[in-house]
Amino acid sequence: MTAQAGAAATPILGERSSMASNASKEQLFGEVSGTCTGLISRIALSYEADPALRRELIQDILLAIWVALPAYRGDSSLRTFVAAIAQKRSISHVAKRAREPRQVELPADLISAAPAPDEVAVRNDLKKRLVESILLLPIPQREAIVLCFEGFSYIEVGQVLGISTNAATLRCQRAKESLRSIMERRL
Repeated sequence: MTAQAGAAATPILGERSSMASNASKEQLFGEVSGTCTGLISRIALSYEADPALRRELIQDILLAIWVALPAYRGDSSLRTFVAAIAQKRSISHVAKRAREPRQVELPADLISAAPAPDEVAVRNDLKKRLVESILLLPIPQREAIVLCFEGFSYIEVGQVLGISTNAATLRCQRAKESLRSIMERRL
């Protein structure tokens, strides 16, 4: 067997250490899962009272441990290594939550400034009927009343339509009377 054939048959040193580190990472994480979950939960509990947020924090801690395991050199116990990561991750969790806007529970008897839904429905129905009624007016009255509803004065209505102020006033008044009559019939 030649030197080249032997070299091709054995994995490269970097590949071997990578495979070994993956196996040792999984083994270490198994050990963490088996022996340190109570520790992790208690550390998380000391920082987060909300159960849902605490579960998220525990998941974050476990992920941070998984990512950090390749750096574990055995200088301290695995339990100390895990506790340090859990502590740091919990502190960053609290710092992040402190930057979020506070949520305050509203009192049950709080009165809304918005109109009630039934009032909104009635108002929308009235607007719809008004628009339908405006469409039944003759075009000159329709033009005048739409401008009037938009807040234009009789002088401005006359200027926009190219008629005198008196004619604009008369058209708007006739349109209002016609609308009142149409709306009463449609009730």
